[in-house]
Amino acid sequence: MGCSDNARRSSAEAGADTSGDAAHDLRWARDVKDSVRCAGALLVLLLLIDWASGRLALWRGVLWLALALLLFLVLYPARVSAGDGWLVSRRLLRERRVRTELLVSVRRLDGVSQRLLLRDALGGRVEIDPEVLVRNPWLWYRLDEGARKSAADGLLLCGETALRVYLPTRRP
Repeated sequence: MGCSDNARRSSAEAGADTSGDAAHDLRWARDVKDSVRCAGALLVLLLLIDWASGRLALWRGVLWLALALLLFLVLYPARVSAGDGWLVSRRLLRERRVRTELLVSVRRLDGVSQRLLLRDALGGRVEIDPEVLVRNPWLWYRLDEGARKSAADGLLLCGETALRVYLPTRRP
C-alpha cells in the first residue's frame, strides 16, 4: 500500500473514511458556486436593465448589490458533516450538532421544502435537507449507525419510521 492506493480512491470513498473520519456533503462546494452564480446573474441583469434604461446611478447599483447579496445569503447551503456518533449542519453564522447515538426524535417537516429534524437527548437539534442524505451515502451510513444504536438503547422513541423513509436498507 503506497501513495498510489490513496490516489485511486473514488470520490464516494473520499467523502468518508471507514476508520472513523468524518463524512461530508460532496456536493456542497458546487451548491455554493450555484448560489454565487444566481446572485451574480441577478446583479448583472439588474445593472443591465438600469443601464439600458439610462437610470443607472451609484445608489441604485449599491441597492442591486445588496439585493444580490441577500439572495446569496438565502441560497447559501448548509454544510452537513457526520462522524462516529455525531452529525453537524453548518451555516454562515451558526453550527448545529446532534449526537446520533443519543437521538430521541426524528421528524419529517413538510413545507416548501422537506426537512428532516433530528433531536438528541442533550438538547441538540439539527434540521437538514433529506436530499443531502440521498446524494451522500456515507452521510447516510454515519446517521444510520448512530440511529440504530439509539433505537437499540431505547432512546429513539419518536420517528424511527420517518428516518427509515430516507435511509437505505443496504450500507455503502
